[in-house]
Amino acid sequence: MVKRENGRIVETAMEARGAERGPTVRNVLVAGTGLVVAAFVIVYLVYFAT
Repeated sequence: MVKRENGRIVETAMEARGAERGPTVRNVLVAGTGLVVAAFVIVYLVYFAT
């Protein structure tokens, strides 16, 4: 619910954000980091493994 104080709209952090961060952010970070590590391993194996 929107409250007004001195002509300004005052909202809680949750209302201003519009939603809360779910596990999606964590999943994207983990997946992205995992893919980067896998890419580095593949590059290492292709160029430096004998």
